[in-house]
Order: sequence, then C-alpha cells, then structure tokens
Amino acid sequence: MCRVFVCSCFGVTDQQIKEHAAAGACTPRQIASVSKAGTDCGSCVRTIQGLLGRGACPRRALIEKGETALAETALAETALAETALVETPLSEAA
Repeated sequence: MCRVFVCSCFGVTDQQIKEHAAAGACTPRQIASVSKAGTDCGSCVRTIQGLLGRGACPRRALIEKGETALAETALAETALAETALVETPLSEAA
C-alpha cells in the first residue's frame, strides 16, 4: 500500500482526507477539525482543497434537500470518531 502524505505535520494521508470527505467534511476547515491537517504550517491546505473538489460534497447535497439535521449528525459522528475524546469528571481526575 502506497501512502501519500498530504499533511506532513500531522501525518495525514490523502486516503484519510478522502474518507473524511465521504463522511461529510466538505471544507478544509472541517477536515482540520477532524484530523488537524492544515492547522500547523498550512502548506497542505491547497492540496486538501484539490482533494475535496467542487460540488461533490455529500453533506452539501443533504443540506440542499433540507436534511440539515442528518448532515450535521453525520459530521458530528465523524468528528467524535476521529478525536475519540474521553471526558473525565474533575472529581475523578484528582
């Protein structure tokens, strides 16, 4: 398997960008929120824009159909899956 790194700073590959896009991330900012790609030196932002293309956004298509809630849920699920945040109450952290 050949890995093509789009973001050297955070080790994000073109395949990961494509997976995020398929899951509903339509802009470089949305890609950054789930992967950090483009948030350090910024040299990969244009490549990310190129990978995202124009008009091929599943989330945008859902919004145009009036299914905004479904699109937002899909994006939120993608973000949670990528960050895998685990919140610990302050009382347990001490």
